[in-house]
Amino acid sequence: MELCRYPLPIQTYRLMEESIFFPWLLNPGTETINRDIFCKVCSLFDQVKDLGYYEPGRTEIIGSFETKNNQRCMISFTFSLFANSPGLAHPVEYMDSITADAGRDNVYSLADMFQPGSDYEERINHLIEAQIDERNIPLLNGFSGITPEQKYYLADKSLVIYFDQYDITPGYVGFPMFLISGYALQDIVEESSPLGVMLNG
Repeated sequence: MELCRYPLPIQTYRLMEESIFFPWLLNPGTETINRDIFCKVCSLFDQVKDLGYYEPGRTEIIGSFETKNNQRCMISFTFSLFANSPGLAHPVEYMDSITADAGRDNVYSLADMFQPGSDYEERINHLIEAQIDERNIPLLNGFSGITPEQKYYLADKSLVIYFDQYDITPGYVGFPMFLISGYALQDIVEESSPLGVMLNG
């Protein structure tokens, strides 16, 4: 497919008058992906407003994104939002991500990356637990494992699992991230998923 021969063209847009920037795929047939991107970025902004941290003209808001993967029609973005104002004891920061197949206009959850009925959660949990020990990562209340809605993104042939601040670690750790080689899970990866396409390319 011609669409997949080169990286997908992306336009950067700004959310209203705020310094919140997000990507927009320019290819036709990616309406679902673009809608989900916009919804995720708006949701980050809504979290700040819902907590009462947003005061127009007083709150410093910085929203940005990073392209983690853009090849073979598979895209993966992370979105971050930083907010600070005089009324806050300390700044707040939020993060989200999206992984999708632009050729199919389909967004994938972590569970979608793996074959139905596979033990992917247990396998990933073991790999994360090993990294926690190796890297001496401090935990708040132990590690209870990932969920099917776990936040993640793809970086070439690797899967990056991450957690929000205070989810499993003290705030000073930030967003704990765990890079896992796709080859460590290849036997249970769904071949048609973004991770499967990257591993088999």
